Amino acid sequence: MGQTKCETPYGAWKSPLTAEFVSGSSKRLGGAAVDSDGRLVWLEGRPSEAGRGVLMWEGAQSGSFPEEITPPGFNVRTLVHEYGGGAFAVKRDNVVFSNYADQRLYKQSIRGDRTPLPLTPAYENKAVRYADGIFDGRFNRLIVVREDYRQEGVEPVNDIAAVSLNGEANLEPVSLVKGKDFYMFPRLSPDGQMLAWMEWSHPNMPWDRTSIWVGKVSDDGSITNPVCVAGGDEGVVESASEPQWSPKDSICKVKFLLVGDQSVGGKVQSLCPMEAEFTRPAWIFGISSFGFFGDSGDQIVCAYRQRGVSHLATFDLSSGSLSPVKTRFTDIYNLFVHGNEVYFSAGSSTDTLSIVKVCLAEGKAGAGEDTVLWSSLGIDLEPYKPYFSTPRVVEFATKVEGETAFANFYPPANGYFVAPSRERPPLLVRSHGGPTLEASTTLDPAIQYWTSRGWAFADVNYGGSTGYGRAYRERLNGQWGIVDVNDCCSCAEHLAKIGEVDPKRLCIDGRSAGGYTTMATLVFKDTFSAGASLYGVLRMSWKRTHMTVLQSTF
Repeated sequence: MGQTKCETPYGAWKSPLTAEFVSGSSKRLGGAAVDSDGRLVWLEGRPSEAGRGVLMWEGAQSGSFPEEITPPGFNVRTLVHEYGGGAFAVKRDNVVFSNYADQRLYKQSIRGDRTPLPLTPAYENKAVRYADGIFDGRFNRLIVVREDYRQEGVEPVNDIAAVSLNGEANLEPVSLVKGKDFYMFPRLSPDGQMLAWMEWSHPNMPWDRTSIWVGKVSDDGSITNPVCVAGGDEGVVESASEPQWSPKDSICKVKFLLVGDQSVGGKVQSLCPMEAEFTRPAWIFGISSFGFFGDSGDQIVCAYRQRGVSHLATFDLSSGSLSPVKTRFTDIYNLFVHGNEVYFSAGSSTDTLSIVKVCLAEGKAGAGEDTVLWSSLGIDLEPYKPYFSTPRVVEFATKVEGETAFANFYPPANGYFVAPSRERPPLLVRSHGGPTLEASTTLDPAIQYWTSRGWAFADVNYGGSTGYGRAYRERLNGQWGIVDVNDCCSCAEHLAKIGEVDPKRLCIDGRSAGGYTTMATLVFKDTFSAGASLYGVLRMSWKRTHMTVLQSTF
């Protein structure tokens, strides 16, 4: 016989999901890679250590505990573009990482002596920063994106540079590619003879207009004969991204469609035209949405998003067929391949942020079973399941005739409480950051904190969010503070109209760009009774003089 629920007003339910639990339990994930033995290396940020980034190494045996690679006193994090990402690189037994305190690069052995050895000069005030490194065995160097703040009074200089791995810490890295405002994704061909990269300049953002270039790595290590292979047509607006080489040395790229070409300067063609997004806004380094598996060079595994939901699939270049790979995860990103194993960051309404491995059989579409290798909470969630709310997607009309927007709606949920029959719950609306990011359905203790106490929660994907195509994202162009504000209000009003929430108890919060949306909503609209802005930008004049160089013309 089931337990009788206690009748208590919405908002007054008791829950074990305390503020301390929410703020201190979840680790951040800063990327992952594998060593030469196929053992996972990942970067986790620890709330218990003020967010310190620590590299971890998968245990040698199944079920054995992982090892810490990063010694005390070091914090793996880069500040390139301020948002960072791509803070470490792994090759065989070696890892090279950026240290937060001085932004220098250090080399470290995964096995044996793990004493970090500096590779770059020391500069005052973290003036030179590095990210997105790849190993170049031909010249025993690391090719990186560098951001240089040494010249005062002007914007920092971004370039692609080479860092020697010989341990000469005072040796100035050599510039390889320069002249544009921003660079990402330096990628070497398998034979080390060619380098691909992505570049763009103000006033564009990396999801607006970018180009992919390929250059020859000459005998002295310099980059010569650069050729634009995508994004070079001034009459076409495209955001080409994520250049990647196949085992056959053919370069592939992502342009919110998976596309590729057969040779440098050759014709670029769409491989899989469909209404989906095959990459994400490049606010940070280290994004990876697809990879080659097997030995043929014709098999790709990829993650794409449709209407805010991720899908995993394999794609056969020879036949042009896309085949789904079954997985319970609805939020998939930062995918990479080792042999026939694909690793990715993932989450779902029942899974917190995790690292997942799937084994793929070449030529067998859709084959594979997923294994969770790491979880941001790292605890047994079973005792908390009675307190978890399952989201559903809500589509609602916006203030613009004929347009709709979306939100992930979480009704109140608690296995031990029930509200009076005629009462409707208070609502908390969240306006996500970016503002071009998106609300996902990954299990988030910060949301469950509210729903387990009897609140409804709406995580809004207002116009401008990713996951719904370029046209949806571009609704926010020149309309930040208008479209997002209207959509958050429309969402709350819609939920009240259909009887899901109490129209007199509507609240809103948001972080960063979402904090600005929150404050604009409270100032210019009457929909919400209360709100909270977490580190939101409130003065656009401050934004122009204090924001990062990446954001300065956003």
